[in-house]
Amino acid sequence: MKFQAIKGVRDILPPDSALWNRVEQTAREVFGTFGFAEIRLPIFEPTDLFARSVGEETDIVSKEMFSFWDPFDKRLPYEIGSVEARMRGMNVQSLEEYGSMALGDKFQQISLRPEATASVVRAYIEHGMQTLPGNVKLYYMGPMFRRERPQKGRYRQFYQIGAEVLGTSDAPGIDAEVIEMLMRLFERLKLKGAILNINSIGDKNCRPAYVEKLRAELQKVREQLGEDSKRRIETNPLRVLDSKLESEQGIIEKLPRIADHLCADCRAHYDEVKRQLGLRGIAYQENWRLVRGLDYYMRTTFEITAPGLGSQNAVCGGGRYDGLVELLGGPATTKGIGFAIGTDRLVLSLQEPGEGAAQGRPAGKADGPDVYLAWFGAAAQSASIGLARRLRDAGFVVELPAVEMKFGKSLGLADRLKARHAVIVGDDELAAGVVTVKRLSDGTQQKLGEQELFSYLRAI
Repeated sequence: MKFQAIKGVRDILPPDSALWNRVEQTAREVFGTFGFAEIRLPIFEPTDLFARSVGEETDIVSKEMFSFWDPFDKRLPYEIGSVEARMRGMNVQSLEEYGSMALGDKFQQISLRPEATASVVRAYIEHGMQTLPGNVKLYYMGPMFRRERPQKGRYRQFYQIGAEVLGTSDAPGIDAEVIEMLMRLFERLKLKGAILNINSIGDKNCRPAYVEKLRAELQKVREQLGEDSKRRIETNPLRVLDSKLESEQGIIEKLPRIADHLCADCRAHYDEVKRQLGLRGIAYQENWRLVRGLDYYMRTTFEITAPGLGSQNAVCGGGRYDGLVELLGGPATTKGIGFAIGTDRLVLSLQEPGEGAAQGRPAGKADGPDVYLAWFGAAAQSASIGLARRLRDAGFVVELPAVEMKFGKSLGLADRLKARHAVIVGDDELAAGVVTVKRLSDGTQQKLGEQELFSYLRAI
């Protein structure tokens, strides 16, 4: 039987994996300079954590999560997979009685994480991180899971790089610095065409009145909307503004804008965020349709788009969520802001012709080794093992054949591996205390001592 990866997931193979490593390492370096530290989170959490944070009415929770009953719940027998076993664990005698009981009230359901902000907040509360001095700055990276229909840049197992700032301050300078950090990352990766969109969605003092006004206006055009938008009029009117249906765009453009309904405090906060971005030299576009539908989101929202991704061109989204920590059982005074980068989509954009893919990879490390060590004879093998170790300690990528090969076959393999240089070690080289260095791109070669070899490779 020939096995293949499940639809919607995929293997990340060399040389693409080198670009992924470069993106992740650059994120670690940039985030570190802003005082962020890495947090490593579980891949699954209680389903209720995501239901409370993301929202039970969202598509993520209602349709897209991979969820299952905890097989190690002590109240359930080990054979949790069968209805009969569940009935025995619940001490019920009939299917009717079983069906009438809410499993969620008795047993724990767990889900593969569809996002990571909720997990970061859960860890912040659980480990008492609010007692740490100043703002707590955390970043994460890793896989997330959603039962989505696969398409370009979207997978059932996808990857995110994200960061969160948690503390008692909601100063606009924090928002601006988080955005600055993101833009510095994209600059380092040489992502061309990145555009920052920002908005303010108000707070609990001014957004409810806007939402009701929006709902009233949507009711007037209800029959012109698609089924998803009709449903959202009642459950979450702000989500209608996210619609990508062509038939709804003209209608949405005529709807009231939240910028016209901000309270004085939210207006001042938004104006100061824009001023702070200006101080940092960061260009932005204001996008009144950039919203977050959940109550704990407030004030600043932002999104970064990049070319090469079609209509779904966002590589990063974020915003302020001052009510989330309290919602999940933490101190009501704790504020928060964060973002998540879609790593798959970022890499895809970097791989566009003319974008930052080539610049994003360390020279010589994505396509082949810096050095292929071609050795001939037992003494040359011993010397080559030591030379390979010293070259690797200096940071060079070295390919050392495990067995001796004829000269032509060995150099042919070096060429197929796309090595930059073949370093030849044989009896003549050992006797003279040198190696022969052949640059494979043009065939030029020279004899060098070991220190000269290191200087030459560093210069190249």
